[in-house]
Amino acid sequence: MHLNAGAGSYGGIGVIITETELKGAYIIDIERREDSRGFFGRAFCQREFRTLGLNPVIAQANIASNIRRGTLRGMHFQFPPASETKLVRCTRGAILDIIVDLRPESPTYLQHVAVELNESSHRSLYVPERFAHGYQTLVDNTDTSYQVGQFYTPEAESGLMHNDPRLGLTWPLPVSVISEKDQNFRLLNEVESELKERMELTGVAG
Repeated sequence: MHLNAGAGSYGGIGVIITETELKGAYIIDIERREDSRGFFGRAFCQREFRTLGLNPVIAQANIASNIRRGTLRGMHFQFPPASETKLVRCTRGAILDIIVDLRPESPTYLQHVAVELNESSHRSLYVPERFAHGYQTLVDNTDTSYQVGQFYTPEAESGLMHNDPRLGLTWPLPVSVISEKDQNFRLLNEVESELKERMELTGVAG
C-alpha cells in the first residue's frame, strides 16, 4: 500500500507512506519541495499518522552515534504493556535496518524486512509495537535517530541474537562492533515459549 498523506496539509506537503510486507510496518519518505536553497519536507505529523492508523505518540527521542562501519545494534524490543513503536532515521552515513514480527497471532510471525536508510534519502522506517529492531552501519561515523512511542522500561526490555538461525537475518558486513548485552541474548529456541506468552495482548494494551 502506498499513500500520500499530504492532502489537505499545510502547503500540500505531507509524508509518503508505503506499507511493507509486514502489516503495520511502513517506509516513510519525505515529499520534497525544492528550490534554489535546497528542499523542504515534512518528516512527521501527528494528524497524518493518526489518519493512517499509525501511533502518533512520541514519548522519547533518542540518537545513536556509531564510529565504525559494521557496528551492529539489535535485535531489541520491549514486552507489553511497554511495547514500543519506533520511527527510525539515519541522519548521517547509512544503515541496513531490519525488523522482525514478534506478534504471535500474526500470519507473518518471525518474518522480517530489511530497509536501507541513509543521509541522502532522508527515508525512515516506522516500526510497530511487538517487533524486534536492529541495524548495521554501512559506513564509518553513522548517526541514527529514534522517535519512540513508549518510555524506556528496563524491566520490559529484551532482545534476540542478531545471528539466530531461526530468524535467518542477512547482514551485509562482518560485525566489527557489538555490545556485550547484544552478544548475550538467548536463542529463540530457548525463549520462544516465554516470548509468545508475554507478547500476547490478552489483558494488556499492546
